[in-house]
Amino acid sequence: MSPTDSYRHLFGLTGRTYIVVAFFARLPLAMSQLGTLLLVSHATGSYGAGGFCAGALAVANAVGAPFWGARADRLGQRRVVAFQSLAGAAGLVAVLLVVGAGLSWGVAAVASAVAGLLLPQIGPLARVRWRPITAGTGPRQHRLVDAAFSYEGAADEASFVLGPALVGLGVSVASPAAALGLAAAALAVFGTWFALHETATVTHAATSRSSGATGRLLGPALVVLCVAQLLVGTVFGSVQTGTSVLATAAGSPGLTGYFHALLGVGSVVAGLAVAGLPSRWSLSARLRWFAVALLVLASPLLLVGSLGALVPVLLVLGCSVAPYMITTFTLAERVTPATRTGAAMTVLAAATGLGYAVGAALAGRLADWGGHTPAYAVTVGAGAAAVLVSWGCRRVLQRAEPRPLPEPATVP
Repeated sequence: MSPTDSYRHLFGLTGRTYIVVAFFARLPLAMSQLGTLLLVSHATGSYGAGGFCAGALAVANAVGAPFWGARADRLGQRRVVAFQSLAGAAGLVAVLLVVGAGLSWGVAAVASAVAGLLLPQIGPLARVRWRPITAGTGPRQHRLVDAAFSYEGAADEASFVLGPALVGLGVSVASPAAALGLAAAALAVFGTWFALHETATVTHAATSRSSGATGRLLGPALVVLCVAQLLVGTVFGSVQTGTSVLATAAGSPGLTGYFHALLGVGSVVAGLAVAGLPSRWSLSARLRWFAVALLVLASPLLLVGSLGALVPVLLVLGCSVAPYMITTFTLAERVTPATRTGAAMTVLAAATGLGYAVGAALAGRLADWGGHTPAYAVTVGAGAAAVLVSWGCRRVLQRAEPRPLPEPATVP
């Protein structure tokens, strides 16, 4: 089955409306961090205050994600995600009210953390739905689930390209408050729509019927995958920081978001192509070689000296990011009991968010010392660590990974 046929079959199972809703439902999370940073920075005149509030939102979201994922496994996504969508939207409105009232940025940081704690991780939860959705496809299910995870990885990358762009547009047309208000409205509408979609009911019914009460969540393989995601999150944080430093030095700090989006462009294209990889190439082997690609393609960042030179490097680097992330999420789905899949997906998302915070903080400290090149050295270091983890722990992943199923016979 070709990638095009796989995607056509998948979208036929859910209907195109679900695909659109699930994509737009994940945009508010991609918009909220930058929106909070710009809102608080504009109101206080301090990028430090804005960055602290945005960081509080991101860290709280990462910490809360596994809790909400576990609740979704137990109670069903419909109830949990509907609550998160409405409460998260209210949390973003609370940030707007606190900042608009002129209260101290410390209060805004607390409000941002509360909002972040409530915001749903739509991408990981959407991944959980695909195995129950494809349950009636027979021997092709294995291939379809792989294609679904490839699509979800590309959709996540696309959301983190479009989300900040929408924030930038909202700021340009109106104000930072309008941009964050748009995120709140989109979450209330599309997040709730995603929660109430019939696929949520199908997923909960399927996981409730699964054998075994709960099953073990944090086995050795999932711990390795969490470290792998922490490292790719470090790549994101350090690249954004290094790019911000380079753009500021060039007199165009406003271009940071657009340049960071280049990483997502290459990632989306490569992510969609992953569905065409042969199933006989094991996921643990893919992770090892995608980690090597991440290191090799990140290394030219150390030679970049201008924004023009940065463009092709980010585009090419993105081609290794989505395949790497898609592989870690797909492996996690394979090695986790069906009753704990939501928790596993959100744990990986949390690890990515924490890695982003680590990468941004470490790269920022090094950038204060020596500019953009030391910041990008954090990116390269994360790539090297990813190689060490994936190759050093390969036996752990190989033992946990189910054997690939043979390709179903094609009918001429």
